[in-house]
Amino acid sequence: MNNLKIAGFLSIAVIIAIVGFMIFGQEKEVDFSTQIKPILNKNCISCHGGVKKSGGFSVLFEEEAFANTESGHPAIIPGDPNGSELIKRLTATDPEVRMPYEPSPLSKEEIDLLKTWIKQGAKWGEHWAYEPVQAPDIIETKTTAGFSPEETPSSTNTIDFYVGKKLEEQELSFSKEEAPLKLLRRAALDITGLPPTSELVEQFSSKKISYEEAVDQMLSSSTFGEKWATWWLDLARYADTKGYERDVSRTMWPYRDWVIRAFNDDKPFDEFTIEQLAGDLLPNPTEDQLAATAFHRNTMNNDEGGTNDEEFRVAAVLDRVGTTYEVWQSTTMACVQCHSHPYDPIRHEEFYQSLAFFNNSRDEDTHDEEPRLRFYSPEQKSEIESVLAWVKENENEKAATSRKNFLTYLEPKYPSHNAVDFNNAELIDTKWLGIQANGSAYLRKVDTRGSDQMLMQYGSGLDGSKMTIRNGSPEGEILAEFPINKTGGDIVREISFKPIEGFVDLYLEVRNPSVKTQQNAAKFVWFAFVPTLPGADKPGFKDVQTSWETALNFRGTMLPIMIENPAYMARETHVFERGNWMSLGEKVNPETPKTFNTWRPEWPKNRLGFAYWLTDKENPLTSRTFVNRVWDQLFGRGIVSSLEDMGTQSDPPSHPELLDYLAWKTMNEYNWSMKSLIREIVTSATYKQSSAVSAELFKKDPQNKWYARGPRFRLSAEQVRDQALAVSGLLSNKMYGPGVKPHQPEGIWQTVYNGESWKESEGEDAHRRGVYTFLKRTSPYPSFISFDAASREVCLSRRIVTNTPLQALVTLNDPVYLEAAYFLAEDMIVKGASNPEKGISYGYEKLVLTPISEVKLNTFSALYQEALSEYKTKPDSLHSFFHIKDKSTNPEQAAMSVVANALLNMDEFLTKP
Repeated sequence: MNNLKIAGFLSIAVIIAIVGFMIFGQEKEVDFSTQIKPILNKNCISCHGGVKKSGGFSVLFEEEAFANTESGHPAIIPGDPNGSELIKRLTATDPEVRMPYEPSPLSKEEIDLLKTWIKQGAKWGEHWAYEPVQAPDIIETKTTAGFSPEETPSSTNTIDFYVGKKLEEQELSFSKEEAPLKLLRRAALDITGLPPTSELVEQFSSKKISYEEAVDQMLSSSTFGEKWATWWLDLARYADTKGYERDVSRTMWPYRDWVIRAFNDDKPFDEFTIEQLAGDLLPNPTEDQLAATAFHRNTMNNDEGGTNDEEFRVAAVLDRVGTTYEVWQSTTMACVQCHSHPYDPIRHEEFYQSLAFFNNSRDEDTHDEEPRLRFYSPEQKSEIESVLAWVKENENEKAATSRKNFLTYLEPKYPSHNAVDFNNAELIDTKWLGIQANGSAYLRKVDTRGSDQMLMQYGSGLDGSKMTIRNGSPEGEILAEFPINKTGGDIVREISFKPIEGFVDLYLEVRNPSVKTQQNAAKFVWFAFVPTLPGADKPGFKDVQTSWETALNFRGTMLPIMIENPAYMARETHVFERGNWMSLGEKVNPETPKTFNTWRPEWPKNRLGFAYWLTDKENPLTSRTFVNRVWDQLFGRGIVSSLEDMGTQSDPPSHPELLDYLAWKTMNEYNWSMKSLIREIVTSATYKQSSAVSAELFKKDPQNKWYARGPRFRLSAEQVRDQALAVSGLLSNKMYGPGVKPHQPEGIWQTVYNGESWKESEGEDAHRRGVYTFLKRTSPYPSFISFDAASREVCLSRRIVTNTPLQALVTLNDPVYLEAAYFLAEDMIVKGASNPEKGISYGYEKLVLTPISEVKLNTFSALYQEALSEYKTKPDSLHSFFHIKDKSTNPEQAAMSVVANALLNMDEFLTKP
């Protein structure tokens, strides 16, 4: 009996031991994405990845990692770490065998982790950012996590739930809420880019409106679009010049205005995306939708003489691919131009499959930057409508639509720089076809679409020339024959043309027997084939014809846009071997990378389908990228701090659940509304915290990664200037239109090739917001560059914030800030009523919405008295520093201006509170 009891107890003990081992002794499963992939990226992938596959082994793609290597055997055998060549090489003692070959060996912990991973079956995993955004499991709207009992706010939202959890994990807690008016100023600078208006300050401080109502007012203000457009224009590489050495001016400002209006209208971000990438491909696109496509015409254009147009067209298309993936996918795609991605599972061929979506646009690297959207006046639109109504009545609706499209952006047409086989002809400055008085050239593979008319843009300085166009050769059938005389500039002319079907080679010949020199008889810009207007025998035709010809020779505002090639002009896309555009590999079709969301069969295989793919809710990166960029604008760092990269080499998200919660909610509840997203963030307790930081808190979290305090960082270049103009009463509220040129020192522009100069704007244009300042890529506005603004040759995901002495030199000496100081001082003197200290107190509080301390008041008062004494004893110095047009200056005004100048240079004024 005793033995049986003992045996029973032993059996129970064994069972308990087994269960205990199963519960407590089982190895924790290794996560490939967070634990294994970083080891491989750091130590292995430079030799065994997208660029090189030494020994036939790669750890970039799953199928390659487990495939046979050059040895005939796989390097990784799931379940058998000791039999895996990978482990043998990592643990080898022979330096000629051990891997990594030359760098330091892996640590024991890293090797043990790899062994455990292989032992557990070497499960491959998806990088977190490539997993679809899922609905959050827990959504809390009221939380106390992260708050000390005495600091628990009256209201919180889900953002605070996720942030609070992380703060508890880090043994941190939320800071107290910021002072009301400082918080209002913070929100105003974030939402509108400007200090809150005096009316808003009065309403808020008197408690007529709540903080949330103040936020709603600012979100509905037109200044919202101007502030946030500056952020987007960095991504869009917007500028008012073409770039490269010539860097001549271009008309891009209608696109900037479209961005401002889109943000003010709270255009859903998916629509905002689709219209910029493919607005031209939407059914019956509006003028606004066409203008939006200028996003990808912001690429630089090289119209120097001697350049190859196709080379720089290709450069623009390559830029569009890299920019699109950086802006919407936080993916570094540019390196895949030459080889598979070094770290992320994107193949070399997939870059060119993506490029195929963009390669079929009509634009080329031409001087005139066609196609361009023509902005007709209301009167001109009325005349065009009469032309279209005529065509519809006398032909059909399809013909009217085709003619409307042609008048809208003059496509399709054949640029003359496509001409070849010159005889006494040339490409003038590599831009236009020039045929001498007795010369010829060919325009090959032209489809005239059976048109009975050719349109030709050309210019000539000679009389008496005759041009003949033949089919295929000098002896070919004559298709058109017409005189060419002096034009007085480039004109668009209608030429009768013999209808012909299919592709033909056009032989272009010019003869002028009276001219013996090598002078060009004409310069040709483009050729197009549009039928003659119908109904020539009907009353009213002459007026319609005149309206048509007037529209063809339109000279108003024109914006470069994206237009797709018709089928008969479609381009093929090939892989570039080693990224060289002149070394073409296999032909590819439009496809998206396999590692992202799948392609739906109902999407068209063009830019529009690509835009649908980007904004599909299954796309893992678009919403995360959007949320992360907006969060960075408000907090000075993203939830993923590497804004331009969410790939496997990116920084891990500080709050992954928060990122996915906001991404999911933005798509599914906010319907891509940016204003709703911003409102949720700026009304959170996380955002409303005081930005004051103790030494202990700074030591624990120097970068504010865990958000235990409010965001505090220096204002952007445009905001620094806009704020100074705003508080001085100089800021103009005029919106839209061509870029303006406020004061900048003489001699900044050293423009070659043309007579362009910086002609300083007058009146209110000199005091408009920074978003409207003319931006020349090779010579950006100096004070903006000092404060880290971009020159915008390429897409910029984030500005690097610096602190340099040059910035103080700008705000202390730039005439813009001296003028602002002068007018601020005038206001301070009026409000002070002959009491300098009262005026100084007023000025300080006006700038930072906080009463001045006694120490600061004494300091500024001393500065005032010192300056006053200086100007009274040295009257000549009154005008040497503060020289304001149409203003007289006395010692009191000048002394107060010195104080105002110092106020405008305070760190607390130039930094978000």
